[in-house]
This record gives sequence, C-alpha cells and structure tokens, in this order.
Amino acid sequence: MRKLLLLALVGLAAQLIDGSLGMAYGLTSSTLLLVAGVAPAAASASVHLAEIGTTLAAGVAHWRFGNVDWRVVTRIALPGAIGAFAGATLLSSISTESAAPWMAGILFTLGAYLLVRFARPLRTDRAGGRLRGRFLSPLGLVAGFVDATGGGGWGPVATPALLVSGRLEPRKVIGSVDTAEFVVAGAASVGFLIGLGSEGFLLPTVAALLIGGLIAAPLAAWLVRIVPAQLLGAAVGGVIVLTNARTLIRSAELDGPVRPAVYALLAAGWLAALVLAVRALRRTRQARATAVPALAASAPAADVPPAPAAVGAVPAELAGTGTPAAR
Repeated sequence: MRKLLLLALVGLAAQLIDGSLGMAYGLTSSTLLLVAGVAPAAASASVHLAEIGTTLAAGVAHWRFGNVDWRVVTRIALPGAIGAFAGATLLSSISTESAAPWMAGILFTLGAYLLVRFARPLRTDRAGGRLRGRFLSPLGLVAGFVDATGGGGWGPVATPALLVSGRLEPRKVIGSVDTAEFVVAGAASVGFLIGLGSEGFLLPTVAALLIGGLIAAPLAAWLVRIVPAQLLGAAVGGVIVLTNARTLIRSAELDGPVRPAVYALLAAGWLAALVLAVRALRRTRQARATAVPALAASAPAADVPPAPAAVGAVPAELAGTGTPAAR
C-alpha cells in the first residue's frame, strides 16, 4: 500500500510537470520504475497504459482552457501513433539486459536536452504563417518512436520543435502536444499488448499512476499559464539525468573514484543549468517590463480624441477647398 501511494504521488507530480511543460510524464514515471527494478518493456508498457487516461483528462482540460490547436493535433497524432506502435514492438522484442541501458541512454539524453533547452532564454516572438504537414508528420513519427522505446519522449521531442518554430503560442503548443499524446499512448499500449501480452502490464502500478495523473490534470492545465517553464524544465532535466546516469554507470562497470567524480560532474552541470535558467528568466522579465512602457509611450496620437473646434472655425479638411463655412 505504501508503494502504491508513492506511485500515485509520482503520477500526480509527473502530470503536474507534463501539463505545465508539455513533456516529462513518461520520463519521470519511467525513470522511477527503472530505478525500482522494473523491466524496461514492462515499465514503458505500464506508463503508456496509464497515459491513456491521463492524456485524455489533460486533453479535455486543455481544451476547456482554450489551449488546443486541433489542426496541429490531427497532423501529429496519426504519425505519432505509427511511430509509437513500431517502437513498442521493437522494445518488446529486446531482452531486459539489452533494453535497460538503451532505455536509460534515451532518457539520459532527453534529460540533458531539457537542461540545455531551458538554460537558454525561451523564444517568445511568433513567426508568421502556419505549421505545415510536411514538418508535423515526420515530427510526430520520430517523437512517437522515441516515446515508446524510451518510456517517454513524446513531449521532449515534439514540444521544443513546435516552440522553436515560433508559429504557435506556447500554451497552445503544450495543450496540442498533450492532447495528441492520447492517440500515441493508445497505439503504444496496443503494440506492447501484442508483444508482451497482458502480463506485461503492471496493473497496480498503472492504477496508481493513473489516479495521481487524473487528480493533477485539471490543475496542470491551469498552471501552464503561471508556472515559469524555465525553472521547472531545468529542474526536471537534472533529476532525469542523475537518476538514469546510475543505470548507465552500472552498465559501463565504472568503479572506484570514477563513479563519484561522474556524479559530481553531472551535479555541477545541473547547478550551472539552474543558475543560467534563473538568469534567463530574469532577463526575459526585465525585457518584458521595459517593453510595456515603451509601447505605451509610442502609442499613436490618433488614439487621443481631438480637442473641440471653436465655433465658426473652418475644419482643416475644408480649408483651401473653396467650401464656405457654415454661418
């Protein structure tokens, strides 16, 4: 019971992070299950089965808050489902010994990417035009495959790519990616069901993660408007890097003083990323605070109503036209 309560809290925290960043539910949950000794395929299968419920709740919540662009959803969901099904089939066919370092390596890489991504200022300006299908379809295919084979990765691959494009406001990027993930999680679960059978799913774990995620989904859709993604992304990235480094170090059989040196180096990198994230967030807020008064000062004079003309005066547009003034 204590373990299930802990998993429910993990599901709650993971969904809060995912709903606020558009990523990291699978990364967070899969990382914990791997640390607990769950086989990689079973961990990914259980997380994706739980995600069917959490992504449905998150999608409805984001839709209610106006955070969903349905055109983007329809163009990344189907390719994402195809990639996820293929990834689940591949992971199901790999032995546990071979899959563990593979999955930890993917999670470690995605965590490092989060650190680098959120240590830099986030793009806030928007470019013109719409996102094209020839960009969205390959993006969904790759993100879905990485998501199933790594136990997470749909958000870390899809969300930054859409943010960098600058053609969709951040809250709609997050809402659209979370909504499309419902289809991706369903396809991955079908792939794991075919490859592993029903015994591949840890149903108590699924239930605990699902309950925590369902509780957090509506709150996360609201938090996306107020939580500083800069700090949250850097913090989550560091946790994922350190936890998955444990599996990689063990697979590489690094012993002696090398192991603590690697951990110290990774911790220093995490601290540096947090410092850079704080500085970037402050610069962004200062620039925004400076820009608002500047825009207000440069407002066109036409917005100010003209002073009333004196009685008997000739209007400026009639002056010199020969039109007589009213008597």
